[in-house]
Amino acid sequence: MSPTFPLFPLFFCFCFLLTTRALTISKPDCQTKCGDLTVPYPFGIGIGTNCSLSSWFDVNCDDSFDPPKPFISTINLQILNISENTVHIRNWVAANCYDQLGNITRQNSASINLLTTPFAFSDTNKFTVVGCDEFALIVGSGGRNFTSGCVSLCSSSEDLIEGECSGIGCCQTNIPKGLKSFRVNLGTLYSHTRIWSFDTCGYSFLGDPERFKFSGLDLNDTGFQNRTRQNVPVVLEWAIGGENCSEAEKLNDFAYINECANNPCGEHGICTNIPGSFNCSCKKGYFGDGTKDGRGCIANSSASPAAKLGLEKNMAMARKDTARVCFESTASTGFGFLAFIVAATVIYFSVKKRKLMKQREKFFQQNGGFLLKQQLSSNESSMKSTKIFTAEELEKATNNYSEDRILGRGGYGTVYKAILPDQQIVAIKKSRVMDQTQIEQFINEVIILTQVNHRNVVKLLGCCLETEVPLLVYEYVSNGTLFHHIHNSGTMPWFSWDNRLRIATEAAGALAYLHSAAAMPIIHRDVKSPNILLDEYYTARISDFGASRLVPIDQTQVSTLVQGTLGYLDPEYFLTSQLTEKSDVYSFGVVLAELMTGRKPLSNTKNDDEKSLSTFFVVSIKEDRLFQIVDPRVLREGSLEQIKAVGELVRRCLRLKSEERPTMKEVAMELEGLRKLSRHPWTQQEVQEENVGLLSEQSDLYAVPINSGFSTEEYSGQHSLDSRLIHPMNSPR
Repeated sequence: MSPTFPLFPLFFCFCFLLTTRALTISKPDCQTKCGDLTVPYPFGIGIGTNCSLSSWFDVNCDDSFDPPKPFISTINLQILNISENTVHIRNWVAANCYDQLGNITRQNSASINLLTTPFAFSDTNKFTVVGCDEFALIVGSGGRNFTSGCVSLCSSSEDLIEGECSGIGCCQTNIPKGLKSFRVNLGTLYSHTRIWSFDTCGYSFLGDPERFKFSGLDLNDTGFQNRTRQNVPVVLEWAIGGENCSEAEKLNDFAYINECANNPCGEHGICTNIPGSFNCSCKKGYFGDGTKDGRGCIANSSASPAAKLGLEKNMAMARKDTARVCFESTASTGFGFLAFIVAATVIYFSVKKRKLMKQREKFFQQNGGFLLKQQLSSNESSMKSTKIFTAEELEKATNNYSEDRILGRGGYGTVYKAILPDQQIVAIKKSRVMDQTQIEQFINEVIILTQVNHRNVVKLLGCCLETEVPLLVYEYVSNGTLFHHIHNSGTMPWFSWDNRLRIATEAAGALAYLHSAAAMPIIHRDVKSPNILLDEYYTARISDFGASRLVPIDQTQVSTLVQGTLGYLDPEYFLTSQLTEKSDVYSFGVVLAELMTGRKPLSNTKNDDEKSLSTFFVVSIKEDRLFQIVDPRVLREGSLEQIKAVGELVRRCLRLKSEERPTMKEVAMELEGLRKLSRHPWTQQEVQEENVGLLSEQSDLYAVPINSGFSTEEYSGQHSLDSRLIHPMNSPR
């Protein structure tokens, strides 16, 4: 029986040493170092010297530098380090610098092309933007075609968070695996004229995030570009793709090829590499063990029967001696070794458990656990309704966060379905990031949300603070998202115009409650159809408060980092970073437009006017084409007066100036009034007759809306502003 856990680190170290040994050996008679860098095979120093596997692995050692610097000769990229399957190269940084009037004084571009080479960019790299007035796109091609981007904004140097790329002065995003080429497009919103006093340049680059720690000094350091190129490498993955399996094995075991280089076997012996050693055998037609210790190899034709017999006896005796020694050694040490394994296993798991407990205590304190307990103890109603869960409880409830328990992924985290010990079904939200400077605000939000008591708001049941990022536990809502039903259930009997209007009224009432009736006003900041859930009775429930902000009662707006979902995002908030309750009103207007038209907020269509639903809806109303763009079912079931009134309400919600939009309370009251209008049968009968005539006249005007093709999961978070840079009034690529 082998000790699986305690001895695993020993096996790992042993394998690591063997791998390291293989990587530090160059071909015989080849230069091994260039400056401070050791160059292992399949790389080789020199061009055309046969020291590398192929010309792609030729290293040009430029001795015009002191010390000399190594470059991949075919693509002229400076090598900083070579490891088992990666190469670290010097960085390229895109930079734009401005004078006080917004004129560009320096501009550098950044791009690297690895097409046709055996190299690709590792997905451990991150695309980084540094500056307080920057947006940047990275356009990739080759092994993977993609476009992504980042926005980095701030209004003063006091807003910066040292060591973090959270979007305030520094923004980071991931790249896909297999990328072979990229270029960077760096831009600005105001040419640094508003923040020039402390930030004159913007930068963007691809590199190893472990080697870059953001600092406020990066904004005014004129040596930023050179320092980053030197200290933040780009990580490349390399592979020997053109070799067959046997050749690849030889390359991986290059260290062992040298084990046989001096022929440690006899004259007619065959030397075979094995990990860390070698093995001898005899060539065909020879007899023996092939070693140099006296047995060697004897030709079958020349060996006498006596010689063969003697050699066989010697080999048999050697095998017996070996077996006897092994058996005696095992018998004498077996029990002691077994006792050692048992003790080591117990110690290992004890230390591991103690370490885990200390880590959970650290996270609990770090995430404001004591502050939350203090707040709950001072508020009796919150204490009764809120539970602080342990990490172990939630791990069991989610089957250790199993993939099959995932309900959805959003821009701010992942939601899991969980079953508590009392068989209660709940939803657990596991956030992606946690800003340590806002712990107190987070705790206050938890307290406020536990006091929110509205039938159309998903109830927060408790939280867990023993993990790196806090976990929030909500009541479970079973019937999916409104987004799913709009775009997949349009023909279902229950999804009638009356029910759409009812759902809109319920959601508007819940948002109005959050804005004006909660203990402290709450701005949701990410109102969208994927965040409106439907319960078993198809009742609307507002969810996902990961981006929400509390607004002090004496204030009407708060300055924040822009967050939200493209297509729903308030353009005024996007441009000013000033968040108000009217930002939720704009987003809700997009949801109403979705309900009326069945279209998605952003569509992949060649017609620019139809890419953004909000723009398309407003233009259609101005051109008196409302009845041509609404869902045919809505036109059949709703009154023309009612549809026109809701369309006008949507138009007011989507006004660019926030002060011209209605409040959520006014929106909720208007929708409730329009619902009552549909309940008068004499009005409904007149309207239906009028609709039949309209439909017969304009039946050719209605076509299936052109949708974007994006999945619900993509719209529920992957188009959030902190992961993709696309203006809300424009379309995605």
